[in-house]
Amino acid sequence: MGVGASERREFVNKPIEDDYRIICEIETDDGHVGFGMASRFLWHGVAGIVAHHIAPAIKNMDPRDLELIHARLQPILSERGQMTGINLSALSCVDLALWDLIGKQSGRTVAQMLGGHKDYADAYVTYGFLAYEADELIEMARRLIAKGHTRLKMLVGGKAGIVEDARRVRKVREAIGEDILLAVDANESLSAENAMRLCPMIQEYNIAWFEDPIRRVDARDLGMMRKRTTIPFSAGQMDGHVLRFREWVEHDAIDIFMPNSMYNGGMTETRRVASLAQAYNKPLSDAGGGGIYCLHHVAGFRNGTLAEIHLGSEQVEEQMFTDAPKAKDGKVAIPNAPGFGVTLDRDRLKETLVQKYS
Repeated sequence: MGVGASERREFVNKPIEDDYRIICEIETDDGHVGFGMASRFLWHGVAGIVAHHIAPAIKNMDPRDLELIHARLQPILSERGQMTGINLSALSCVDLALWDLIGKQSGRTVAQMLGGHKDYADAYVTYGFLAYEADELIEMARRLIAKGHTRLKMLVGGKAGIVEDARRVRKVREAIGEDILLAVDANESLSAENAMRLCPMIQEYNIAWFEDPIRRVDARDLGMMRKRTTIPFSAGQMDGHVLRFREWVEHDAIDIFMPNSMYNGGMTETRRVASLAQAYNKPLSDAGGGGIYCLHHVAGFRNGTLAEIHLGSEQVEEQMFTDAPKAKDGKVAIPNAPGFGVTLDRDRLKETLVQKYS
């Protein structure tokens, strides 16, 4: 298990921050190897939890016994209540490795194991970073549309304030026309007051959804706001375990479920979230740079809608995997290989290794 950092690369002459990934590999007695991934936050802590707390607890267990494994890990990772933060991230990368392993043992993709609704997912592109000027946003949008993309997402919540946010949204909408889907994402950066003020400023621009509009995605405030706008709300990127989604449902706070299996406890937890979404007739999408690990749940479940292509995460995955799937005409095909269907570029990982745990 290693912690890898990507090299610095650029979009529209704007550098993106170096990124980190925690890779967890699990091997069976018969030689099958599955790997999962967690991302970015407190990586040494996540890797230490996996190596020193999770691995000893599940050694010699059958990887197919997912409920038994989770039951054993629950009291280790959270003695009381709902586990959060890096505990969930650590569980996520282990659980994803188990799903990859089970898929390789059975010869099926994770999407097939989840129900096999489709062998692809329609995709949207997260591209509109706050570092871009308005003309750069427009330039990049046109490049993506020329490549066949018809669904774009841009960020709001910049330091210049919500009036500037609204101006940027208006500029992009005017440039790309009405036929292109346009969503916005505040990354939990706005107060409820400012988010509430921003909604009527951008509502006329046919916003497909407003993602993580307020700090901590507070269910009560979000439910109140949702009654005052026609813009659909989405959430679930960072703490999208099933109990959190239940809270949002109880407050009638969101329209679109967006779990991320790299943060919420893994594909086992996302499967629980998907069942809740189906029970409440909610679409299931993806956010948070989950890449290949979120593509499968969008394709696997019949209420799956859109998978995210995050330009920064896409670059990281292109370096990490020798066969990362590519979007074509706004769709991403499930790789034609078992498990998650991708192969680690071990030479690149060796070059960027920060620390190895075992």
